[in-house]
Amino acid sequence: MPVQTTTHLNFRGDARQALEFYQSVFGGHLVVNTYADFGMPAEIPGADKVVFGLVAAENGFRIMGYDIPGRTEGGIAAPGSTHRETNTTVTDQSLFVSISTPTREELQGYWDTLSTDASIVEPLAASAWSAGFGMLTDRFGVTWSASVTAE
Repeated sequence: MPVQTTTHLNFRGDARQALEFYQSVFGGHLVVNTYADFGMPAEIPGADKVVFGLVAAENGFRIMGYDIPGRTEGGIAAPGSTHRETNTTVTDQSLFVSISTPTREELQGYWDTLSTDASIVEPLAASAWSAGFGMLTDRFGVTWSASVTAE
């Protein structure tokens, strides 16, 4: 029986914006439920924040997002940083989101949109292990590792 994993990202107030952005990059449908949808009185601060969010696309892309109650400073929880230093990727982040596609052309399309307002860690280019590999940290603090699937 197959097992499906889905990355679940915890945000500090901007899960909806992040999920809408990821839907614009990868397509698919967006589901967003707020704390108010699950019974929190609408007048309580944070009732409009995301308690359950999902982007699911026909191409297999799936990601979930959530807003930590009471957090409003934006970005992913405990973001850390990732950068290149002396030809090595240095990070204190606890996770990356990894995507792969069968062709460089398909990956380039996702990369071009995902890189909007992002910090490029490593530009998308051919590497020793892939026809295309790159890393970036998007405007929400999520670091993405992107590659063409090795054959």
